Amino acid sequence: MSVLVTGGAGYIGSHMAHELLDAGEDVVIIDNLSTGFRWAVPPGAQLVVGDFGDSNLVARIFADNRIDSIIHFAAKTVVPESVADPLGYYLNNTAKARALLECAVKAGVKNFIFSSTAAVYGNPERNPVAEDDSLNPLSPYGRSKLMVEWMLSDAAQAHDMRYVILRYFNVAGADPQGRAGQSTARATHLIKVATQAALGLRPGMEVFGVDYPTPDGSGLRDYIHVSDLARAHSAALKHLRSGGDSCTCNCGYQTGYSVLEVIDLVKKISGVDFPVKISGRRPGDAAAVIAANQRIKSRLGWTPEYDDLELILRHAYEWERRLFEQPKKPKLFSYDRLVASS
Repeated sequence: MSVLVTGGAGYIGSHMAHELLDAGEDVVIIDNLSTGFRWAVPPGAQLVVGDFGDSNLVARIFADNRIDSIIHFAAKTVVPESVADPLGYYLNNTAKARALLECAVKAGVKNFIFSSTAAVYGNPERNPVAEDDSLNPLSPYGRSKLMVEWMLSDAAQAHDMRYVILRYFNVAGADPQGRAGQSTARATHLIKVATQAALGLRPGMEVFGVDYPTPDGSGLRDYIHVSDLARAHSAALKHLRSGGDSCTCNCGYQTGYSVLEVIDLVKKISGVDFPVKISGRRPGDAAAVIAANQRIKSRLGWTPEYDDLELILRHAYEWERRLFEQPKKPKLFSYDRLVASS
């Protein structure tokens, strides 16, 4: 049997493809390469270039491959962008996910693992936040993901399907073997931006809000290593294939670090004191979001290997430096243009 990975040429999806192939799985990837890269698809995986919302294409993939499980990563993920373009987010993240689900039901796919987000919690009433706590997303991004959670639950009850919903907290780092990492030049992730600033690829960076009710006023987040996240999906796949019930689990370390703490540690690792501009809060950002992770450990048997912020940042920094010093062929993007436009 094969596993269909949507968005498998992207940051998290490519790590998942490596994880699956390392375990001896047959992997089929669908990715439109809008934010992913053909070179990021590991040897041994079959790449279909196209949109996961294209029902005819997805139906052909199911017809040509013995797929028993879907791991669905493909989505738009930038909170401020979702505030500016909510309909685009509901189209890509929600409507297309509905089309994918319908194809899966028609093809008789039994297992569905969904890449959700801590953004469904909004500003949690307590931290660490648990899976059964109140859901109150602050952005169209969070709402678009929550809608898919609801659709998946309803579809699974109506059809012979089981699912695991994994709510990601802040994903960071890179493959310890150097095979994959965050490679989108204009990515807005804090750690990506900070490592680029440390390497001189940006003239500096901004911090959006230092007046939150947190120890240093900046946002507090739970950062999870991308390789631990990939292993969480492997645990979910094993759980479903062994007959486990549908469930929803947080993916995080139950430890929070502030934006300013992350920046200071990147400066320490790089030895570069890059400029940091303090700006106002952005719409849709929460003050603090930290994962309660007892459920994923007990239900899926997940044990993290890289629960160390400095190690996460070192992996991210080394990957970014590798991109800068030894660009892939064809060249991924123009660093000159990145610096000029920052």
